[in-house]
Formats: sequence, C-alpha cells, structure tokens
Amino acid sequence: MKQVLTIVVKLQPTPEKVAKLEATLQAFADACNYVNDHTDPKLTNKIAIQSLTYRTIKSEFNLVANMAVRACARVAANRKVAKLKGKPVKSFAPTSMDCDKDLFRLREYDSTVSLATIHGRERVELTLGNYQRGKLKGRNPTSAQLCKHRDGHFYLHIQIKDTPPDPTDTSKTLGIDLGRRDIAVTSEGEKWDGKHIQSVRDKFSLVRASLQKSAPKGTRTTRRRCREVLRRLSGRERRYQQWLNHNISKSVVGRAVELSASIAIEDLTGIRERTNEQPRSKTERRRSNSWAFYQLRMFIEYKALGAGVMVTPIPPAYTSQMCHNCLHIHPVKGKSYRSGKTFKCGHCGWHGDADFNGANNIALVGLSINQPGGTELSCKLNRTIEYVQQSLFDSFRATENPDLCS
Repeated sequence: MKQVLTIVVKLQPTPEKVAKLEATLQAFADACNYVNDHTDPKLTNKIAIQSLTYRTIKSEFNLVANMAVRACARVAANRKVAKLKGKPVKSFAPTSMDCDKDLFRLREYDSTVSLATIHGRERVELTLGNYQRGKLKGRNPTSAQLCKHRDGHFYLHIQIKDTPPDPTDTSKTLGIDLGRRDIAVTSEGEKWDGKHIQSVRDKFSLVRASLQKSAPKGTRTTRRRCREVLRRLSGRERRYQQWLNHNISKSVVGRAVELSASIAIEDLTGIRERTNEQPRSKTERRRSNSWAFYQLRMFIEYKALGAGVMVTPIPPAYTSQMCHNCLHIHPVKGKSYRSGKTFKCGHCGWHGDADFNGANNIALVGLSINQPGGTELSCKLNRTIEYVQQSLFDSFRATENPDLCS
C-alpha cells in the first residue's frame, strides 16, 4: 500500500513564460471539452476514449502526445466521479493540467522544474520553504498537477509516494467524539472548544451578507470596493478551518503514538442529510452545513497512516446514550439521561461530560473491533460477563417498554 502526499510549490515564471503556461492550460481545457462533447457521455474507460479522440485533439490543439493522453484520462476520471454523484460533466476550465514524468521534471539542486508547453519546454524557478525542501529532498516524483489558483499565480502540486509503516498491534484505543460545541473530545478528556471557530464563521457570514447586499447598490466606486473586499475575504474562513483541523489531527495522532494506541473515531457520514430534514433556522442550518468534521477525519487518517497508527471509524449509534462505566443504555429521551453537556447514568450513578462519555464508548467499541479475541472489558469495569449481558438485554427491552428503564 502506498501513501500519496501532495506538496504544493509556487512557480516564479517570467511574463513570457506566464503567457505560454496560460496558453497550455487553455489548450488542455479545450481538448478536454472536445473529448467530452464528441464521445458518449456514458463512456468512462480512458483507453476507449483515447482510441476515439487521441489523434484529433493532438493535432487540432497542438498538444504533445502525453498531454493528449492526460486529457483523455482527465475526462474519464471526471465522468466516473460525476456518475457516482448522479450528475453530468458540463465543462472544463483552464485552471489545471495533469503532468506525468515526461511532462515535468524536478531539478532539486537549483530549485527549478522543467515543464512541457505547447510552445516547447520551459524551465521555471520554484519558491520552496523548509517543509517543501525536506519532503522533496532526494525524491524523483513522477506525477504532478500544474494549477493556476484564484490569486492568479501558478503552482505545481507534486505527488510523492511513500510506503507507510505497518500498524502495530495494540491493546489500547484512543476514542474521538466529534461535535460542534466541542470540535473533538478524546477518551482521555482532552478537548478542543468549537466556540471560537463558530464565532469566526458567524463573523464572516455577516460580512459577506453585508457586502453582497451593498455590491449591487451605491456608486461605481462603492460597488468596485465591495467586490474587491469579497475577493480578498474569499477562502479565508476555509483556510482558518483547515489550519485548525491540521492542529487538532496532529495532536490526536501524536498522542496515539505516545500511548502506542489505535484511534477509534466517530463516523458521522450522512449526518447532514438527516439533520437537514428537521425544521431549523437559517443560522442553525448554515452552522451545521459548514461543520468540517469529514475534513478533520481525513486529516487524522492520513497522518495516522504515516505514523503507523490504525484508525477505525465507529458508527455513532448508542454512543451518546450508553454509560461507559456500566454499559447501560438509556434509549428513552424522556428519562433525562443527558442534560446539555452533562450525562448522568440512571443505572450506576456515573455523571460527567457527555462528550467524554461518548468518546469512551467509541474507544470501547473500537477496542472490541481491533481485539476480536477478547477485550477483557468486563474485568476493566469490575463486572462479570453475565452482568454486562444482562444489562444490555434489559436496556434493549426498555426501548419497547420505557417504564423498564429507570
């Protein structure tokens, strides 16, 4: 198994080279649009698409051979993704081009890259930081993407492949409960408050609403300034959320490495579809839909893969209703097993932070998955196996008769 890490480096082309790069991206996009318009939309095999359009796009759009091959592969890949989403591929913008080992070549000693364009090969200087230099040192990457970002500058997204270490067998699991009030809570009690990120989102939302309301009105100068501010603010909220999720994921994986433990994380797939069916205010809907829980999970997974830590997604069912101390489930909402951020077990009397309780339940389930031969859970809770089984049986019976749950 290979782990692919993308290193983003900025290009420093001269004005003459900028024109050649822009012309190359435009030709590549035009070729993709031609392939998409002149082949069956249901055709997703890149070899079949290439056999139908390779010679035409190579000669008509002045592409080198590898560019024509990459254009056919881009259309096939986008069609596969669109098919999963149930949407057609509309068009391609001149913002990126896939490069293989023949279309670009990295020269480490002078921090330059050789790029193939429709007007010949060009050598462009790179702007490298210490992080990029360390990751690219001694490497010979064979795939990348030439991209023009929204700021108008050119970047090269270089993919490097590593063989991650095998995950170690462990009898410890670190549970992660995800939420909006607390972005993440571990089974050790460490938490990251979500109050600040929510205030940042609310602030950006108000600013955008005010500017978008003023942009069509006022004088020409006012409209121009509103558009300039909107462009300047574009992506700032996203970058802040990404930075925060990177910090949280780094801390979580670092702690798992210290404990020699695996990670069990709450799987919230489909939660937006379920919550959007409920009547909510516009503000609450915006806050819920901007919750970047999946990005945090992806960051944890790829950092854990490189560190040799196993990550197990756990379904959230009953994790907020079960007491991690006695495994008693309180499925009836009218029994006040949870009040705000506090969980109180009506069976054993344990009470404490509800997210901490959920994180421990996630850790217990994750441990049982990673240790199918036996987790010694009953010994840890000072309960016999018969007691735990009877407790679970009584709890599930309570779903049919709420009076049995006290």
